[in-house]
Amino acid sequence: MQRKAYAPGRTPGRSGSAALSAVALALGLGIGLSGCSSGASPDAETVDSKAGPAAPTAAPGRYRTLFEPCGAVPPSTLKDLLPGAAGLPEPERDRTYRGTAAATFDTDRRVGCGWKSDAPDATHRLTLDVERVVSYDPTVSDDDRAQEVYGRKQAAAGIAAPPTAPSAPATPSGGGTPPAKAGGAGTGTGTPASPSAGAGATSPLAGHQAQGPLAPPPPQATPSTGAGADAGTGTATAPTTPGSPTTGLEDRVLDGLGEVAFLKDTLATPGPSGAKRLVSVVFRTSNVIVTVSYEEQTTTSAEVPDSRELQEKARNLARLLAERLEE
Repeated sequence: MQRKAYAPGRTPGRSGSAALSAVALALGLGIGLSGCSSGASPDAETVDSKAGPAAPTAAPGRYRTLFEPCGAVPPSTLKDLLPGAAGLPEPERDRTYRGTAAATFDTDRRVGCGWKSDAPDATHRLTLDVERVVSYDPTVSDDDRAQEVYGRKQAAAGIAAPPTAPSAPATPSGGGTPPAKAGGAGTGTGTPASPSAGAGATSPLAGHQAQGPLAPPPPQATPSTGAGADAGTGTATAPTTPGSPTTGLEDRVLDGLGEVAFLKDTLATPGPSGAKRLVSVVFRTSNVIVTVSYEEQTTTSAEVPDSRELQEKARNLARLLAERLEE
């Protein structure tokens, strides 16, 4: 029988195991090399660089809750604002000073309180409204949203924002006096020529009588107090009536109260049942808007509530509430 050939150094049955070991070693090296280079993949860096920074979120407002309004007014202030309550029996007087809370859905967003006192000569009403504004837009802060709400209130009251100071007019080059208007009789320096400059010469005031300031005002042209016209200008002066701009009691923007504030003074037309005046002071501090409304209604049409007194009392109470917010 013929014997199989035998090759030195080769063991039968081990060739398959050697091949498997070589394959496993190659796979292990491949896995190791790919694992070492996976952390520095250029594709991963490209994805991260395109992500960009996170969108900024607007800052929240300063206030998260509101104070209790009926207990925010000191008793001494209520006695001054509600003079008719002093003569009431003690139980009724205490009930008047406690006030009536306004019905709201969320006391962390809006609260209010009202008081009323009757007297033989007048009825007084006091109302507080406190609103905390929250912006649901992450790009708009609570303060900015509150300013929008405040701005709508001010616009509804018909009070314009204070105008900015106008820029100074440009000075002509050379610093000289502007030349006279074309067609005017003068010396070229803007100074009108003397009437005695020549016989038959046209008066330098001819054609300018409507401007007024060039002609000296006659003695009898002095306007009467509060309703006349300015001498030589033809402009009527403002009457000096209560609530006019000359008294300082007109509707206006207030300084030194919160961040922004305004005052509205409304006098209803007096009728047979009396006259009614309502003074409202509105101010904003951060994302909270406070409205103080103080009203007086007289029992006879002959008596008109005093504007200065009501404004002063309403402003004093508003200042107390602004200090309360700062606590």
